[in-house]
Amino acid sequence: MIIRAGYDIAFDSYQEVPMVVLLSVHPSRQQDLRSEHKIEVSPRVITRDGLDPFGNTWTRFVAPAGRIEIRNDFLIEDSGQPDESRPAAQQWDVNNLPDEVLPFLYGSRYCDTQRLTNLAWSLFGPIAGGWRRVQAICDYVHQRIQFGYHHARSDRTASEGHEERVGVCRDFAHLAVALCRCMNIPARYCTGYLGDIGVPKDPAPMDFSAWFEVFLDGQWFTFDARHNVPRIGRIVIARGRDAADVAISTQFGNAALARFDVVTEEVGAGGLSQAA
Repeated sequence: MIIRAGYDIAFDSYQEVPMVVLLSVHPSRQQDLRSEHKIEVSPRVITRDGLDPFGNTWTRFVAPAGRIEIRNDFLIEDSGQPDESRPAAQQWDVNNLPDEVLPFLYGSRYCDTQRLTNLAWSLFGPIAGGWRRVQAICDYVHQRIQFGYHHARSDRTASEGHEERVGVCRDFAHLAVALCRCMNIPARYCTGYLGDIGVPKDPAPMDFSAWFEVFLDGQWFTFDARHNVPRIGRIVIARGRDAADVAISTQFGNAALARFDVVTEEVGAGGLSQAA
């Protein structure tokens, strides 16, 4: 299938503000692009791309005083298959994990594992099998947290989300990631596009989405504690330890969000949208 994705984002500032944005499709999906994928910045400024410490593509520039607009609109091919399910996948002993996976066992800014370890072992310790344990964590988080955009809070940690029992997709992901790490299962936070493909259309405005991946049987698998069902058409932008590593934009100064529009929809062979 072909998916059209993109965004139209604007910031207002009263002075020059250096910015770093994570808005490019992850390098692992570059080969699936079927149109030009280019971040357009208006007014024109000098931009430069590079890879951050987690292998994501970041774009750096200095926003001038006033309004700066950031846009992209592209087509990408997707398998059309739901997230892979492998119930027999097993958890590896920590000593057998590859070095590059170890950072995703540690606590991080929003995944405060030290506050959740006792809870995690009491709930999930008796569950055998890596996949079964992760799915039990997803079930628990899905039932524990009530979703609502009005519950969004940029500084909520995993343990606070557990206690407050409300949040948005990042809070579901943070709590699930933290609980997995408490159980010695490497888990990483993901952000990207997830349209209403193969599911009823959500009447709320489109937004970027957050989910997570776990390392089982020597590879990474996708899980989503908010939706808690395999989904079609995920397009990853960035992966990291938590939301602090993969912020869509980081401003080194005062820049207020003025507009935020995201599109993710399946399109037909002729390029016409099949979305309602």
